[in-house]
Amino acid sequence: MPEWTKSTSQPTKVSLLLFDQFSNLCLANCIEPLRAANMQGDGQVFDWSILSPDGAACRSSSGLEVLAQAELSSLKATDYLFVMASYGHDRHDAPNTRRLLRAAARKADRIVGLDAGPWLLASAGLLDGRRATVHWDLLDAFTERFLAVEVERARVVKDGQIVTCAGAMSALDLTLDLISDHLGMAARLEIEALFLHGDPPVGQAQPARLSDPLVHRALQLMRDSVEKPMPLTQLARALSCQPRTLDRRFRARLGASPGKVYRHLRLAAARKLIEDSPLGMAEIAVRCGYDSPAALTRAIGQRYGVTPRMLRRG
Repeated sequence: MPEWTKSTSQPTKVSLLLFDQFSNLCLANCIEPLRAANMQGDGQVFDWSILSPDGAACRSSSGLEVLAQAELSSLKATDYLFVMASYGHDRHDAPNTRRLLRAAARKADRIVGLDAGPWLLASAGLLDGRRATVHWDLLDAFTERFLAVEVERARVVKDGQIVTCAGAMSALDLTLDLISDHLGMAARLEIEALFLHGDPPVGQAQPARLSDPLVHRALQLMRDSVEKPMPLTQLARALSCQPRTLDRRFRARLGASPGKVYRHLRLAAARKLIEDSPLGMAEIAVRCGYDSPAALTRAIGQRYGVTPRMLRRG
C-alpha cells in the first residue's frame, strides 16, 4: 500500500547527465517537479546537479545552452543518475561514452535513461538481460540492435536499479513517481496539480499508481468542488458507488481516506492562492470551502506549520 506522507532526513542527490541535442522539455519535466517539491517540503528535499560528458556546456535541440557543473568522470556517489540524450544520440555512442557510463553506473544507486538515453545505456551493456523502453521513434531500431534487452513499448519501465523512459511527457510521470517514493502520495498530488489541470488527453495513459478510474474521477470531482466541498456520501453517489468502496479504493491507491485527500486538495489550493495571488484571506477561505479566515489559518498551521503571512512572504 502506498504511503500518504513520508519524511526524509537528508536531500536526495540527483545527477542529470546531458548530451548535446537533449530535449528542453524532457529536462524541464524532471527539474521543475523537483523544484516544486523543495518549495512545498521542509528544506532541500532534492539536490540536483547538471553534468556533461566533458564538463562543457550542452546545447539542447532548440539551441538553448545549459552550463554543466562538472564532467561525468568527476561524479561522486549519487542517489540517481539521469542520462538524457535525444537527437543525434548515435554521434554520442562511442567507446569513451560507454566507458564513462559504466564507471558512473557504479556510483549511482539508480540509473534513469530518458528519451534516447536508454540507447546509450544499452550500448554500454547496462541494460543486458533487463526490460527497457526508449523513445518510440527508436523502438524498432533499438530492438534490432540490442538483442540482450527485453524491449517494451511503454512510457516508463522499471527493472531493478534501472529505469527507462520513453520521452519528455513520460519524464513527468517518472519524476512524480520519484517524488511519491520519497515524500508520499500527498506531495505527488499537490505537485501534480501545479502541472496538470483537467482530464488527460484522450488516449493518454494515467500513471500506474493513479490508474484506478474511480479514484481518478473522484479526484477530479474534488478539485472541481473545492469552493463547495461535497459530503462524502454525495461524492460517492455522484460516482455511483458505495462510500465504503470509495474509501477502500482511496486507501489502496493513495494510502489515505477520501476525506483526508479532499482536505489536502483544498489546503493545497489555498496555499497556491496565498502564494500566487493578492486575494485576502477572507476571499481565499470562501474559494477553498472554509467557514472563516480563522478556520483556514488553523488548518494551514496544522498542515504546513506556518502562518498564511509566512507563506505569502515566501
